Amino acid sequence: MSDTDISVVICVYTEDRWEDILAAVASVRAQSRPALETLLVVDHNRPLLDRLSREYKEAETVRVLANAGPRGLSAGRNTGIAASRGEVIAFLDDDAVAERDWLRHFAEGYADPRVLAVGGRTLPIWASGRRPAWFPAEFDWVVGCTYRGLPPGRARVRNVLGGNASFRRTAFDAAGGFATGIGRDGDKRPLGCEETELCIRLAKARPDAVLLLDDRAVIHHRVPAVREHFAYFRTRTYAEGLSKALVARSVGVGKGLESERRYTTRVLPAGVGRGLRDALLARPGGAGRAGAIVAGVLTAAGGYVVGSVRARRGGAGFSVGRIPDGGGLR
Repeated sequence: MSDTDISVVICVYTEDRWEDILAAVASVRAQSRPALETLLVVDHNRPLLDRLSREYKEAETVRVLANAGPRGLSAGRNTGIAASRGEVIAFLDDDAVAERDWLRHFAEGYADPRVLAVGGRTLPIWASGRRPAWFPAEFDWVVGCTYRGLPPGRARVRNVLGGNASFRRTAFDAAGGFATGIGRDGDKRPLGCEETELCIRLAKARPDAVLLLDDRAVIHHRVPAVREHFAYFRTRTYAEGLSKALVARSVGVGKGLESERRYTTRVLPAGVGRGLRDALLARPGGAGRAGAIVAGVLTAAGGYVVGSVRARRGGAGFSVGRIPDGGGLR
């Protein structure tokens, strides 16, 4: 499917990531399979919008947009979808860089017309230069990266991970956009799962849909120093529990927690076992990793219980994403 046009959407919100944003755009412009366009969607930050508009004023394939919806990542993505022209829309985090063949591997997945989404592999770039000894690979989703337990190679999955993903445009025609009120909004607790909810909703709307994970489509995601600490780990796992409760409320517990059951009953116990084995062999961080897995499960479970109670009392707490008209073009 080499003739398929791919638009790339990068949602940005702070000038603190200026150099990261430039690097992300540069990695898209250096692709072996060129993107049709790169859309930078700025989340309610006028100085950043103006600065990026000046930076890419002469760049024909880079377009700078204002988020046309409420503050947050989901509305920013929906703005990018509305403004894009490609048959496929890919999403890249603003603090990540894509390897040269990233889009080529995405495009190959769409050779099958049943495929409506293709995700890739996200590798961490730790601020300290190496993975913290206590940080379990099973929880790399905490820092927005591919975690141990996902299938290798190219495989069917329930959902792709939003920071390194692509969707056929018809997927949004069938299921709508990203839900607002689940994911990050730049200010509040680090929630997530908006791509999970969308993918489950898509599978319900299109039972014949195929969603793929291709681990050859690689990006490298920067992990700031603050996210290498256990305090962030605890906050993020709790927020994940809150988000999963919202997803389960929307699509049902069966689908909302289908993948999580295997993860918690098979992947995580194996991780605890490896950590304890390493501790017995006096390898660095073994006990810490085992303890972090247990703490992560308990904290996420606590968030899920709290989120479930809140959802029952106050409704879903989010709305299915609407693709705005016009896309907020500057």
